[in-house]
Amino acid sequence: MHQRHESRSDGSGVDPEAEALCESAELLAKILDHAIRIPGTNLYLGLDPLIGLIPGAGDLLAGLIGAAILVMAVRLRAPRITLARMCLNLLLNGVVGAVPGLGDAFSVWFQSNCRNAALLRRASGAPRAAALTDWAFVVGLLAGTLLLLIGAILAVLWLVMGLWNAMRLSLAP
Repeated sequence: MHQRHESRSDGSGVDPEAEALCESAELLAKILDHAIRIPGTNLYLGLDPLIGLIPGAGDLLAGLIGAAILVMAVRLRAPRITLARMCLNLLLNGVVGAVPGLGDAFSVWFQSNCRNAALLRRASGAPRAAALTDWAFVVGLLAGTLLLLIGAILAVLWLVMGLWNAMRLSLAP
């Protein structure tokens, strides 16, 4: 088992590995959620809502990219409750994001990746040794999150197809 050493190479009290992971997570979150300010507002737009515009696969792809921050949290040995909160943020963004139009607006407002980067930063102050059960917990959370996300996307697609067919039938001569 890999154990984190308490001594720091520069004597500053800051773990360089943890700092690098936090900075990487914050950069990824900025790209996904906070890259460009929407003129005339206090809102920011990133790649996450833009990728989410791709029907079906967009929200899944954005969620998978955002899951990289969760993997960084596991590498940092964040507590399980932090990992669960991060998964919940990803799931909420993915499920609501699957609703056309509304989901992309929600993603701009909610900024799940920025929330997860902040959770990672807070967790970096109290690292602990990772255990096999931590990895199993995260894999289970990711698998469950992925299944729920796919189910939500399929449900939205089913509803859209049903509406499309109803409209098509009502307009047929």
